[in-house]
Amino acid sequence: MKTSLQLGNETYKIDLSKPLDISLPLQASTKNPIAWYLDAPKIEPVKMGDWVAKVSQGASVNFNNIEFNPHAHGTHTECVGHISKEFYSINDTLKTFFYTAEVISVTPEQDGEDLIISEEQIRKGLEDKSPQAIIIRVLPNTVSKKSKKYSNTNWPYLHYKAASFIRKKGIEHLLIDLPSVDKEKDEGKLLAHKAFWNYPKNPRIQATITELIYVPNTIKDGSYILNLMIASFHNDATPSKPILYTI
Repeated sequence: MKTSLQLGNETYKIDLSKPLDISLPLQASTKNPIAWYLDAPKIEPVKMGDWVAKVSQGASVNFNNIEFNPHAHGTHTECVGHISKEFYSINDTLKTFFYTAEVISVTPEQDGEDLIISEEQIRKGLEDKSPQAIIIRVLPNTVSKKSKKYSNTNWPYLHYKAASFIRKKGIEHLLIDLPSVDKEKDEGKLLAHKAFWNYPKNPRIQATITELIYVPNTIKDGSYILNLMIASFHNDATPSKPILYTI
Protein backbone atom coordinates (compact mmCIF):
# COMPACT_ATOMS: atom_id res chain seq x y z
CA MET A 1 0.00 0.00 0.00
CA LYS A 2 1.60 3.23 -1.15
CA THR A 3 1.13 6.39 0.85
CA SER A 4 2.48 9.91 1.21
CA LEU A 5 4.13 10.92 4.47
CA GLN A 6 4.85 14.52 5.42
CA LEU A 7 7.83 15.16 7.69
CA GLY A 8 8.51 18.82 8.28
CA ASN A 9 8.18 20.64 4.98
CA GLU A 10 8.88 17.59 2.84
CA THR A 11 6.51 14.93 1.51
CA TYR A 12 7.80 11.39 0.96
CA LYS A 13 6.18 8.50 -0.90
CA ILE A 14 6.62 5.09 0.71
CA ASP A 15 5.12 1.64 0.25
CA LEU A 16 3.79 0.35 3.58
CA SER A 17 3.50 -3.16 2.12
CA LYS A 18 7.30 -3.41 1.83
CA PRO A 19 8.77 -2.94 5.33
CA LEU A 20 12.46 -3.57 5.97
CA ASP A 21 12.79 -4.96 9.48
CA ILE A 22 16.11 -4.15 11.21
CA SER A 23 15.19 -5.55 14.63
CA LEU A 24 16.26 -8.76 16.36
CA PRO A 25 13.47 -10.84 17.92
CA LEU A 26 13.61 -11.96 21.54
CA GLN A 27 13.66 -15.76 21.88
CA ALA A 28 14.28 -18.18 24.73
CA SER A 29 17.04 -19.93 22.86
CA THR A 30 20.80 -20.12 22.55
CA LYS A 31 20.25 -18.38 19.20
CA ASN A 32 19.31 -15.19 21.04
CA PRO A 33 22.04 -12.50 21.12
CA ILE A 34 23.33 -11.87 24.64
CA ALA A 35 25.41 -9.11 26.23
CA TRP A 36 26.35 -7.75 29.64
CA TYR A 37 27.18 -11.11 31.24
CA LEU A 38 23.58 -12.32 31.55
CA ASP A 39 22.09 -15.67 30.63
CA ALA A 40 19.57 -16.19 27.85
CA PRO A 41 16.05 -14.78 28.31
CA LYS A 42 13.33 -17.09 29.61
CA ILE A 43 9.85 -17.63 28.19
CA GLU A 44 8.03 -20.20 30.29
CA PRO A 45 4.40 -21.19 30.85
CA VAL A 46 2.77 -20.26 34.14
CA LYS A 47 2.53 -23.19 36.53
CA MET A 48 -0.04 -23.47 39.32
CA GLY A 49 0.11 -26.79 41.08
CA ASP A 50 -0.37 -29.47 38.45
CA TRP A 51 -1.71 -27.00 35.91
CA VAL A 52 0.66 -25.84 33.16
CA ALA A 53 -0.47 -22.94 30.93
CA LYS A 54 0.39 -24.64 27.68
CA VAL A 55 -2.14 -25.94 25.15
CA SER A 56 0.07 -28.90 24.22
CA GLN A 57 -0.10 -29.97 27.88
CA GLY A 58 -3.88 -29.72 28.19
CA ALA A 59 -4.49 -26.03 28.94
CA SER A 60 -6.98 -23.99 26.90
CA VAL A 61 -4.45 -21.19 26.30
CA ASN A 62 -0.73 -20.53 26.14
CA PHE A 63 0.07 -18.15 29.02
CA ASN A 64 3.77 -17.37 29.42
CA ASN A 65 5.96 -15.43 31.80
CA ILE A 66 8.88 -13.66 30.14
CA GLU A 67 12.14 -12.78 31.90
CA PHE A 68 14.62 -10.63 30.02
CA ASN A 69 16.71 -7.47 30.10
CA PRO A 70 16.07 -4.99 27.27
CA HIS A 71 19.70 -3.84 27.18
CA ALA A 72 21.14 -7.35 26.98
CA HIS A 73 18.74 -9.49 25.00
CA GLY A 74 17.75 -7.83 21.75
CA THR A 75 16.89 -4.68 19.86
CA HIS A 76 16.04 -1.92 22.31
CA THR A 77 15.57 1.83 22.37
CA GLU A 78 16.73 3.92 25.30
CA CYS A 79 16.44 7.51 26.45
CA VAL A 80 18.73 9.71 28.55
CA GLY A 81 17.21 8.04 31.62
CA HIS A 82 19.66 5.23 30.95
CA ILE A 83 22.51 7.34 32.34
CA SER A 84 20.81 10.09 34.38
CA LYS A 85 20.22 10.48 38.11
CA GLU A 86 16.76 11.74 37.25
CA PHE A 87 14.16 9.26 36.04
CA TYR A 88 13.13 9.54 32.41
CA SER A 89 10.86 7.03 30.70
CA ILE A 90 11.35 6.13 27.07
CA ASN A 91 7.56 5.84 26.82
CA ASP A 92 7.21 9.50 27.77
CA THR A 93 10.16 10.95 25.85
CA LEU A 94 9.58 9.34 22.44
CA LYS A 95 6.47 11.07 21.11
CA THR A 96 6.63 10.66 17.32
CA PHE A 97 7.65 7.58 15.38
CA PHE A 98 8.43 8.39 11.72
CA TYR A 99 11.76 9.99 10.77
CA THR A 100 14.05 10.60 7.84
CA ALA A 101 17.01 8.25 8.20
CA GLU A 102 20.38 7.56 6.64
CA VAL A 103 21.95 4.08 6.61
CA ILE A 104 25.76 4.13 6.57
CA SER A 105 28.22 1.23 6.68
CA VAL A 106 31.48 1.62 8.59
CA THR A 107 34.59 -0.52 9.03
CA PRO A 108 35.97 0.37 12.49
CA GLU A 109 39.51 1.70 12.76
CA GLN A 110 42.21 0.16 14.95
CA ASP A 111 43.05 2.26 18.01
CA GLY A 112 45.46 0.35 20.22
CA GLU A 113 43.61 -2.76 21.38
CA ASP A 114 40.25 -1.26 20.41
CA LEU A 115 38.23 -0.81 17.24
CA ILE A 116 36.54 2.57 16.99
CA ILE A 117 34.09 4.35 14.72
CA SER A 118 35.57 7.79 14.20
CA GLU A 119 34.11 11.22 13.61
CA GLU A 120 35.66 11.31 10.14
CA GLN A 121 33.96 8.04 9.19
CA ILE A 122 30.57 9.35 10.28
CA ARG A 123 31.22 12.64 8.49
CA LYS A 124 32.05 10.82 5.23
CA GLY A 125 29.09 8.48 5.59
CA LEU A 126 26.60 11.30 6.02
CA GLU A 127 28.23 13.55 3.41
CA ASP A 128 26.20 16.78 3.57
CA LYS A 129 22.98 15.13 4.78
CA SER A 130 21.26 15.95 8.09
CA PRO A 131 18.62 13.26 8.65
CA GLN A 132 16.58 12.91 11.81
CA ALA A 133 18.05 9.44 12.39
CA ILE A 134 21.32 7.69 11.59
CA ILE A 135 21.62 3.92 11.26
CA ILE A 136 25.17 2.57 11.60
CA ARG A 137 25.96 -0.85 10.14
CA VAL A 138 29.34 -2.11 11.35
CA LEU A 139 31.43 -4.12 8.88
CA PRO A 140 31.96 -6.99 8.43
CA ASN A 141 28.21 -7.57 8.55
CA THR A 142 27.72 -11.30 9.11
CA VAL A 143 24.56 -13.14 10.11
CA SER A 144 26.41 -14.28 13.25
CA LYS A 145 25.42 -10.91 14.76
CA LYS A 146 21.89 -12.25 15.12
CA SER A 147 23.01 -14.78 17.75
CA LYS A 148 26.35 -13.38 18.94
CA LYS A 149 27.44 -13.68 22.58
CA TYR A 150 28.99 -10.27 23.16
CA SER A 151 30.16 -10.50 26.77
CA ASN A 152 33.92 -10.05 27.18
CA THR A 153 34.52 -9.47 23.45
CA ASN A 154 35.56 -5.79 23.57
CA TRP A 155 33.23 -4.93 20.68
CA PRO A 156 33.87 -1.89 18.44
CA TYR A 157 32.43 1.37 19.72
CA LEU A 158 31.57 4.90 18.70
CA HIS A 159 34.22 7.47 19.58
CA TYR A 160 32.78 10.26 21.71
CA LYS A 161 33.84 12.84 19.09
CA ALA A 162 31.75 10.96 16.53
CA ALA A 163 28.78 10.96 18.92
CA SER A 164 29.26 14.68 19.49
CA PHE A 165 29.35 15.29 15.73
CA ILE A 166 26.08 13.38 15.32
CA ARG A 167 24.51 15.55 18.02
CA LYS A 168 25.76 18.76 16.44
CA LYS A 169 24.27 17.68 13.11
CA GLY A 170 20.89 17.80 14.85
CA ILE A 171 20.33 14.04 14.56
CA GLU A 172 18.02 12.91 17.35
CA HIS A 173 17.92 9.15 16.85
CA LEU A 174 21.03 6.97 16.73
CA LEU A 175 20.75 3.29 15.80
CA ILE A 176 23.64 0.81 15.79
CA ASP A 177 24.13 -2.97 15.50
CA LEU A 178 26.19 -3.31 18.69
CA PRO A 179 25.17 -3.84 22.35
CA SER A 180 26.32 -0.30 23.15
CA VAL A 181 27.63 2.82 21.47
CA ASP A 182 30.34 2.76 24.15
CA LYS A 183 33.28 0.51 24.93
CA GLU A 184 32.30 -2.64 26.81
CA LYS A 185 34.55 -1.94 29.80
CA ASP A 186 35.16 1.80 30.15
CA GLU A 187 35.02 2.25 33.94
CA GLY A 188 31.55 3.76 33.65
CA LYS A 189 32.65 6.76 31.58
CA LEU A 190 29.95 6.27 28.90
CA LEU A 191 31.54 8.99 26.80
CA ALA A 192 29.54 8.38 23.62
CA HIS A 193 26.21 8.20 25.46
CA LYS A 194 26.96 11.43 27.26
CA ALA A 195 28.20 13.21 24.13
CA PHE A 196 25.13 12.21 22.10
CA TRP A 197 22.64 13.17 24.82
CA ASN A 198 24.70 16.23 25.90
CA TYR A 199 24.49 14.97 29.48
CA PRO A 200 24.62 16.41 32.08
CA LYS A 201 25.15 19.91 30.62
CA ASN A 202 21.92 20.25 28.64
CA PRO A 203 20.28 16.84 28.21
CA ARG A 204 18.47 16.12 24.95
CA ILE A 205 15.39 14.52 26.50
CA GLN A 206 13.77 13.76 23.16
CA ALA A 207 16.80 11.98 21.68
CA THR A 208 17.12 8.17 21.63
CA ILE A 209 19.72 5.47 21.11
CA THR A 210 18.71 2.10 19.66
CA GLU A 211 21.18 -0.77 20.01
CA LEU A 212 21.45 -4.41 18.91
CA ILE A 213 19.77 -3.90 15.55
CA TYR A 214 20.66 -5.97 12.49
CA VAL A 215 20.73 -4.41 9.02
CA PRO A 216 20.76 -7.12 6.34
CA ASN A 217 23.19 -6.69 3.46
CA THR A 218 20.23 -6.47 1.09
CA ILE A 219 19.53 -3.02 2.55
CA LYS A 220 21.82 -0.59 0.77
CA ASP A 221 23.40 2.51 2.25
CA GLY A 222 21.28 5.57 1.61
CA SER A 223 18.15 7.46 2.60
CA TYR A 224 15.04 5.86 4.07
CA ILE A 225 12.04 6.57 6.23
CA LEU A 226 12.35 5.03 9.70
CA ASN A 227 9.39 3.89 11.76
CA LEU A 228 10.72 3.50 15.29
CA MET A 229 8.17 1.36 17.11
CA ILE A 230 8.54 0.67 20.83
CA ALA A 231 6.76 -1.37 23.48
CA SER A 232 5.06 0.79 26.12
CA PHE A 233 7.46 0.27 29.02
CA HIS A 234 7.71 2.90 31.78
CA ASN A 235 11.46 2.43 31.92
CA ASP A 236 14.70 3.93 30.62
CA ALA A 237 14.67 1.39 27.78
CA THR A 238 12.22 -0.84 25.98
CA PRO A 239 12.25 -3.55 23.32
CA SER A 240 11.75 -1.93 19.94
CA LYS A 241 11.09 -2.76 16.29
CA PRO A 242 12.68 -0.25 13.92
CA ILE A 243 11.36 -0.58 10.37
CA LEU A 244 12.76 1.10 7.25
CA TYR A 245 10.85 2.09 4.12
CA THR A 246 12.44 2.86 0.79
CA ILE A 247 11.63 6.37 -0.38
